[in-house]
Amino acid sequence: MKILYLTNHLNIGGITSYVLTLASGMKKRGHDIHVASSGGELLGSLMEKDIAYLPIPIKTKSEISYKVLLSRLRLSAYLKEKEIDIVHANTRVTQVLGCITGKPYISTCHGFFQNRLSRRLFPCWGRRVIAISEPVKEHLVRDLGARQEDITVIHNGIDVDRFGKCGQGAGPELKKKMGLKDGPVVGIIARLSEEKGHIYLIEAMRDVIARIPAAQLLIVGEGKKKEKLTELVKEKGLDKSVLFIPAVMDTREALSVMDIFVLSSLKEGLGLALMEAMASGVAVIGSDVGGIRSLIKDQDTGLLFAAGDSGGLAEAISELLWNPDKAKILGTNARSFIDRDFSQEKMVIETERVYLQCLKNVNS
Repeated sequence: MKILYLTNHLNIGGITSYVLTLASGMKKRGHDIHVASSGGELLGSLMEKDIAYLPIPIKTKSEISYKVLLSRLRLSAYLKEKEIDIVHANTRVTQVLGCITGKPYISTCHGFFQNRLSRRLFPCWGRRVIAISEPVKEHLVRDLGARQEDITVIHNGIDVDRFGKCGQGAGPELKKKMGLKDGPVVGIIARLSEEKGHIYLIEAMRDVIARIPAAQLLIVGEGKKKEKLTELVKEKGLDKSVLFIPAVMDTREALSVMDIFVLSSLKEGLGLALMEAMASGVAVIGSDVGGIRSLIKDQDTGLLFAAGDSGGLAEAISELLWNPDKAKILGTNARSFIDRDFSQEKMVIETERVYLQCLKNVNS
């Protein structure tokens, strides 16, 4: 098959990781792969995989932007020249673009959407829809009127071997290089937004540090809530125990210094960074919401806490810091779970099946 992936940009984030993982996996299976976007920080990673790339002016959040039409004009000749069989959109804007390409297309929904009138009038789902978790599928059907029979749940997959090699227990040199002390490290890798629940993690760490003074928090990510969160850290008197670092292209080094990974989201489609932490064998704690429930089986592959419950999160973190043997068992279980159910190969094969079904319907 000749497959074209559409995404607004190739900057650091879950959608870009998804596109890169899927595109490289499909290429390994012998398909002719193309990606069209406005470019970004991870364009070099795409080029390293020798995947064909088409720059289009699609960097916009508006589905009615003139940039959608300009991108359509840029795509028109390319789709014909390369004889693309199927288009795979990954954002609302690229769903609209996919709809007007004239080619068979599908879309992946990576999270939860606002129930806007434009979405109902012009759904632009494509011939098939991939939801990254059961909660996302339920949301599409219940809130946005998508047809259940058109939706297939395919979990994100990752290269487990790549993350398994990073290990834990990084030495003092690496911790010092990152600005950390020698004590245990609790970490989060997530966009600095309201929905990721950083404020509850910071509040929880105040209690954790009162019990375990050497504990520290590493926050990896960027976003509009950065100033608010740094102010909260100062307000709680945690300046010397909380470190912020920018988003990173490769999370393995950050994960290697963490004793515990926390995803404190108020809502979450699935949680790619959580999956990477689990694949690395890090003990994980997550809020009991959305797709996180698909990953963390409480007391087996990690610990769950009620979203927004700082006290409950503090107890969970303290429990694992006080009991490193339990943390190690949870981390080992988590890695085995990801290896079995969330591998790159599994995601690629299941997605390939959706493409073939879509094209079969077109040709029949």
